[in-house]
Amino acid sequence: MTNKKLNYPAIAKETAILTGAIAIIAAAVYFFLAPSHTSVSSISGLGIVLSNFVPLPLSAITMVLNTVLLIIGFFTCGREFGAKTVYTSVMLPVFLGLFERLFPDFGSMTGSQELDVLCYILVVSVGLSILFNRNASSGGLDIVAKIMNKYLHMELGKAMSLSGMCVALSAALVYDKKTVVLSILGTYFNGIVLDHFIFDNSIKRRVCIITEKEEALRQFIINDLHSGATMYEAIGAYNFEKHNEIITIVDKNEYQKLMNFINREDPKAFVTIYNVSSMHYQPKR
Repeated sequence: MTNKKLNYPAIAKETAILTGAIAIIAAAVYFFLAPSHTSVSSISGLGIVLSNFVPLPLSAITMVLNTVLLIIGFFTCGREFGAKTVYTSVMLPVFLGLFERLFPDFGSMTGSQELDVLCYILVVSVGLSILFNRNASSGGLDIVAKIMNKYLHMELGKAMSLSGMCVALSAALVYDKKTVVLSILGTYFNGIVLDHFIFDNSIKRRVCIITEKEEALRQFIINDLHSGATMYEAIGAYNFEKHNEIITIVDKNEYQKLMNFINREDPKAFVTIYNVSSMHYQPKR
């Protein structure tokens, strides 16, 4: 059996990116969510509510909750929870604990509960989008959503929304009506902003091209984009002229490179573009 050599520079880079993303999320929680006393769609939000009943700092409560959920996740969902989820779940309370030591008894930065919630949504969405685009998560409610998806056969998006709303409603145990409403609205708008950050970056495009530089385009897709393509014979309805149509599916970065190539090599090329939300491939048995 051959041992695969670990790519330590790549691992170090990936770890640094994940650490930076978690630091952003922890900052959003500590400097904006905690002062607002709202519980917006996160385990940290639930921790803020529980801190009124449990004599522990937010970092300790978040660590306990994440640890319990990780254990449940391993037993219920198996290996779906990889090293990245474990790492981020542990690092979030570590950063919260660091902020608690560096900035004890930190109050509202904006002086407004509404602005605190808004700032939290914007800042945390940046951190979460980095994690999701690196095929990672912050643990917490993501684990709850995957458990609900497996045993209740609920779509992940709906499971995330439902678990987030349950956390938001938990604010009613401690805080006034205004805080509860802000928690619910914050959870709703957090989902909208997060969809914008994540879906817009992860969406793929189906690009159909008819060009006179057919061979050059085929070589570019295969050798430069390292992607695949399908070719069909297309017949024009007006004069029955035959052309080959090249169809390829690309991500956001590949799409920009592809369009730059087409505009440079054949500005008169006929191009149609469709958004692709999901793809399914059935391998041969």
